[in-house]
Amino acid sequence: MGPQASLLPDGRRLHLNHGPIDLIIEAYGADGEIAIAYQQVTRDFGEVLSTLVTELQELRLSDPNRYLPSQGPVARRMVRAVAPHAETFVTPMAAVAGAVADHMLAALVDGRKLDRAYVNNGGDCAVYLSNGYALKLGAVADGQFGEVCVGYTDPVRGVATSGWRGRSHSLGIADAVTVLAKDAAMADVAATLIANAVDLPGHPSVTRAPASDLNPDSDLGDRLVTVDVGPLSDTDASAALERGLAVAHRAKARGLIEDALLFLCGMTRQTTKQRMLVHG
Repeated sequence: MGPQASLLPDGRRLHLNHGPIDLIIEAYGADGEIAIAYQQVTRDFGEVLSTLVTELQELRLSDPNRYLPSQGPVARRMVRAVAPHAETFVTPMAAVAGAVADHMLAALVDGRKLDRAYVNNGGDCAVYLSNGYALKLGAVADGQFGEVCVGYTDPVRGVATSGWRGRSHSLGIADAVTVLAKDAAMADVAATLIANAVDLPGHPSVTRAPASDLNPDSDLGDRLVTVDVGPLSDTDASAALERGLAVAHRAKARGLIEDALLFLCGMTRQTTKQRMLVHG
């Protein structure tokens, strides 16, 4: 099926779907402005997947020197987001969900007078705020809930979550890692890399398989990804979280993220104390 667009039953949120891309979009403001914004984002959505597909072969590569000049706007966002992480293994595909969210948010708000808006792409969100407005963001993992209120003066405009339980394969064992960043593509890449770092190499409770066995088209190739995590002691879980937290702190020091919240086995770690409140 081609691109699909419809309002959800609440009459406020727009649902856009095309293949693996599934977006929930909500804008706040005058009814007329929202209506035009929804028309704009629906129009631009039609070419997103087809344009991405033409560049997938290059976007699955880990060496930035091998990328062909990206033509599509989403692909350009993906490549730009992973560039600061060239010292470690990562492909632009680590930013695809966030980059799509950023691109669609730009189309949504272009020329419009909105109070606030968001584009949620499977949990990776791009956020727009006008002066004086705020939006509450949240993350859920294994019965725990973290929330943060982002205001106009806050540099956060993107949030993303990664982990072995998510839609994509992970090299680590985090139940979830939620990252706040300047845009959703930056948050998406960082969440992937921090979640990869939450790990216990060789631990007997962790089951892994080659990514290519699970998905022949995976950008991870034959690298071992986590398929199950058994019982872990508090000591082991804490050690794994500390590995990820160290990576998160380095990303924050470089200005690549604003905050990160890590979940594993009912335990949490956070780069900024009290920035995100955790319940449960």
